[in-house]
Amino acid sequence: ADVVQSDETNILYGRDYIVEKLLGLQFKISAFSFFQTNSQGAQKLYSIVRDFVGNAQDQVVFDLYCGTGTIGQIVAPNAKKVIGIELIEAAVEAARENAKLNHLENCIFIAGDVKEEVKKLKDHPDMIILDPPRAGIHPQALKDIINFNADKIVYVSCNPKTLVNDLVELEKKGYKVEKVQCMDMFPHTAHVETVVLMS
Repeated sequence: ADVVQSDETNILYGRDYIVEKLLGLQFKISAFSFFQTNSQGAQKLYSIVRDFVGNAQDQVVFDLYCGTGTIGQIVAPNAKKVIGIELIEAAVEAARENAKLNHLENCIFIAGDVKEEVKKLKDHPDMIILDPPRAGIHPQALKDIINFNADKIVYVSCNPKTLVNDLVELEKKGYKVEKVQCMDMFPHTAHVETVVLMS
Protein backbone atom coordinates (compact mmCIF):
# COMPACT_ATOMS: atom_id res chain seq x y z
CA ALA A 1 0.00 0.00 0.00
CA ASP A 2 1.06 3.65 -0.01
CA VAL A 3 1.39 3.82 3.78
CA VAL A 4 4.66 3.39 5.66
CA GLN A 5 3.93 1.70 8.96
CA SER A 6 6.07 0.24 11.73
CA ASP A 7 4.92 -2.05 14.54
CA GLU A 8 8.08 -1.27 16.44
CA THR A 9 11.05 1.02 15.83
CA ASN A 10 14.37 0.63 17.64
CA ILE A 11 17.08 3.26 17.44
CA LEU A 12 20.41 1.44 17.47
CA TYR A 13 22.55 4.56 17.26
CA GLY A 14 22.13 8.31 16.88
CA ARG A 15 18.77 10.02 16.47
CA ASP A 16 15.51 9.02 14.75
CA TYR A 17 15.46 11.89 12.24
CA ILE A 18 17.56 13.84 9.76
CA VAL A 19 17.48 17.56 9.00
CA GLU A 20 17.29 18.44 5.32
CA LYS A 21 17.92 21.96 4.00
CA LEU A 22 15.86 23.22 1.07
CA LEU A 23 15.69 26.77 -0.31
CA GLY A 24 17.19 28.25 2.86
CA LEU A 25 14.83 26.42 5.23
CA GLN A 26 15.40 23.40 7.47
CA PHE A 27 13.10 20.39 7.65
CA LYS A 28 13.24 17.71 10.32
CA ILE A 29 12.35 14.38 8.71
CA SER A 30 11.55 11.19 10.61
CA ALA A 31 11.49 7.73 9.07
CA PHE A 32 7.71 7.98 8.71
CA SER A 33 7.31 11.56 7.44
CA PHE A 34 6.44 11.95 3.77
CA PHE A 35 9.27 13.88 2.15
CA GLN A 36 10.54 13.87 -1.41
CA THR A 37 13.29 11.26 -1.70
CA ASN A 38 15.22 13.21 -4.34
CA SER A 39 16.28 16.32 -2.41
CA GLN A 40 17.89 18.17 -5.30
CA GLY A 41 14.86 17.39 -7.44
CA ALA A 42 12.58 18.55 -4.62
CA GLN A 43 14.45 21.86 -4.44
CA LYS A 44 13.88 22.34 -8.18
CA LEU A 45 10.19 21.35 -7.89
CA TYR A 46 9.60 23.73 -4.98
CA SER A 47 11.41 26.51 -6.86
CA ILE A 48 8.88 26.08 -9.68
CA VAL A 49 6.03 26.22 -7.14
CA ARG A 50 7.53 29.34 -5.54
CA ASP A 51 7.78 30.99 -8.99
CA PHE A 52 4.15 30.12 -9.78
CA VAL A 53 3.03 31.47 -6.38
CA GLY A 54 4.83 34.75 -7.08
CA ASN A 55 4.55 37.51 -4.52
CA ALA A 56 2.39 36.30 -1.64
CA GLN A 57 2.91 39.59 0.23
CA ASP A 58 0.21 40.04 2.89
CA GLN A 59 -1.84 37.16 1.47
CA VAL A 60 -3.65 34.34 3.24
CA VAL A 61 -2.46 31.06 1.73
CA PHE A 62 -4.09 27.64 2.18
CA ASP A 63 -1.64 24.74 1.78
CA LEU A 64 -3.92 21.73 1.36
CA TYR A 65 -2.53 18.18 1.59
CA CYS A 66 0.51 19.90 3.10
CA GLY A 67 2.49 16.88 4.35
CA THR A 68 5.33 18.18 6.54
CA GLY A 69 4.49 21.74 5.50
CA THR A 70 7.35 22.18 3.06
CA ILE A 71 5.59 24.20 0.36
CA GLY A 72 3.63 26.35 2.82
CA GLN A 73 6.80 27.24 4.71
CA ILE A 74 8.62 28.16 1.50
CA VAL A 75 5.79 30.65 0.80
CA ALA A 76 5.39 31.81 4.44
CA PRO A 77 8.19 34.43 4.71
CA ASN A 78 6.19 36.81 2.48
CA ALA A 79 2.66 35.70 3.33
CA LYS A 80 0.35 37.18 5.96
CA LYS A 81 -0.76 33.71 7.07
CA VAL A 82 -0.37 30.10 5.92
CA ILE A 83 -2.89 27.43 6.93
CA GLY A 84 -1.92 23.84 6.15
CA ILE A 85 -4.16 20.77 6.35
CA GLU A 86 -2.84 17.21 6.31
CA LEU A 87 -4.41 13.84 7.18
CA ILE A 88 -1.29 12.22 8.70
CA GLU A 89 -0.89 13.45 12.29
CA ALA A 90 2.84 12.68 12.44
CA ALA A 91 3.38 14.86 9.36
CA VAL A 92 1.44 17.72 10.98
CA GLU A 93 3.57 17.44 14.13
CA ALA A 94 6.65 17.60 11.92
CA ALA A 95 5.22 20.63 10.07
CA ARG A 96 4.70 22.44 13.38
CA GLU A 97 8.23 21.57 14.53
CA ASN A 98 9.66 22.68 11.19
CA ALA A 99 7.86 26.03 11.40
CA LYS A 100 9.49 26.59 14.83
CA LEU A 101 12.85 25.49 13.46
CA ASN A 102 12.48 28.08 10.68
CA HIS A 103 11.19 30.82 13.03
CA LEU A 104 7.90 31.10 11.10
CA GLU A 105 5.13 32.36 13.36
CA ASN A 106 2.48 32.86 10.68
CA CYS A 107 1.88 29.13 9.97
CA ILE A 108 -0.96 27.03 11.36
CA PHE A 109 -1.07 23.29 10.63
CA ILE A 110 -4.24 21.26 11.13
CA ALA A 111 -4.43 17.46 11.35
CA GLY A 112 -7.45 16.03 9.55
CA ASP A 113 -9.08 15.12 6.26
CA VAL A 114 -9.12 18.08 3.86
CA LYS A 115 -12.74 17.36 2.91
CA GLU A 116 -13.79 17.75 6.58
CA GLU A 117 -11.38 20.42 7.83
CA VAL A 118 -11.66 22.85 4.89
CA LYS A 119 -15.34 23.45 5.83
CA LYS A 120 -14.29 24.69 9.29
CA LEU A 121 -11.88 27.37 8.08
CA LYS A 122 -12.99 30.93 8.85
CA ASP A 123 -10.21 32.68 6.91
CA HIS A 124 -10.66 33.56 3.25
CA PRO A 125 -7.68 32.52 1.10
CA ASP A 126 -6.12 34.78 -1.50
CA MET A 127 -4.32 31.73 -2.83
CA ILE A 128 -4.69 27.95 -2.49
CA ILE A 129 -1.85 25.49 -2.97
CA LEU A 130 -2.93 21.90 -3.64
CA ASP A 131 -0.59 18.90 -3.48
CA PRO A 132 -2.97 15.95 -3.22
CA PRO A 133 -2.12 12.23 -3.17
CA ARG A 134 -2.18 10.17 -6.40
CA ALA A 135 -5.95 9.69 -6.09
CA GLY A 136 -6.50 13.44 -6.55
CA ILE A 137 -8.95 15.62 -4.64
CA HIS A 138 -12.16 14.22 -3.15
CA PRO A 139 -15.11 15.68 -5.15
CA GLN A 140 -16.72 17.26 -2.04
CA ALA A 141 -13.40 18.82 -1.00
CA LEU A 142 -12.95 20.19 -4.52
CA LYS A 143 -16.40 21.84 -4.37
CA ASP A 144 -15.51 23.49 -1.05
CA ILE A 145 -12.13 24.60 -2.42
CA ILE A 146 -13.80 26.15 -5.48
CA ASN A 147 -16.34 27.93 -3.23
CA PHE A 148 -13.55 29.89 -1.55
CA ASN A 149 -13.20 31.68 -4.89
CA ALA A 150 -9.47 32.28 -4.34
CA ASP A 151 -7.78 34.49 -6.93
CA LYS A 152 -5.06 31.95 -7.56
CA ILE A 153 -4.62 28.16 -7.30
CA VAL A 154 -1.30 26.38 -7.64
CA TYR A 155 -1.83 22.64 -8.12
CA VAL A 156 1.10 20.23 -7.71
CA SER A 157 0.33 16.75 -9.02
CA CYS A 158 2.17 13.45 -9.15
CA ASN A 159 -0.60 11.89 -11.26
CA PRO A 160 -1.54 13.57 -14.59
CA LYS A 161 -4.73 11.48 -14.86
CA THR A 162 -6.32 12.76 -11.64
CA LEU A 163 -4.92 16.24 -12.30
CA VAL A 164 -6.85 16.42 -15.60
CA ASN A 165 -10.07 15.29 -13.88
CA ASP A 166 -9.71 18.02 -11.25
CA LEU A 167 -8.76 20.69 -13.83
CA VAL A 168 -11.93 19.96 -15.80
CA GLU A 169 -14.01 20.69 -12.67
CA LEU A 170 -12.01 23.83 -11.86
CA GLU A 171 -12.39 25.15 -15.41
CA LYS A 172 -16.16 24.50 -15.33
CA LYS A 173 -16.31 26.87 -12.34
CA GLY A 174 -14.43 29.66 -14.09
CA TYR A 175 -10.77 28.97 -13.32
CA LYS A 176 -8.38 29.37 -16.21
CA VAL A 177 -5.06 27.55 -16.63
CA GLU A 178 -2.33 30.21 -16.90
CA LYS A 179 0.81 28.12 -16.86
CA VAL A 180 1.92 24.46 -16.66
CA GLN A 181 5.38 23.05 -16.02
CA CYS A 182 6.50 19.44 -15.61
CA MET A 183 9.36 18.30 -13.42
CA ASP A 184 10.92 14.86 -13.85
CA MET A 185 11.33 13.82 -10.22
CA PHE A 186 11.52 10.14 -11.12
CA PRO A 187 14.06 9.63 -13.94
CA HIS A 188 13.73 6.50 -16.09
CA THR A 189 10.08 6.02 -15.09
CA ALA A 190 6.79 7.10 -16.68
CA HIS A 191 6.04 9.35 -13.67
CA VAL A 192 6.29 13.13 -13.63
CA GLU A 193 5.35 15.96 -11.26
CA THR A 194 3.21 18.69 -12.83
CA VAL A 195 2.74 22.20 -11.49
CA VAL A 196 -0.27 24.20 -12.74
CA LEU A 197 -1.10 27.84 -12.08
CA MET A 198 -4.77 28.82 -12.33
CA SER A 199 -6.56 32.09 -11.82
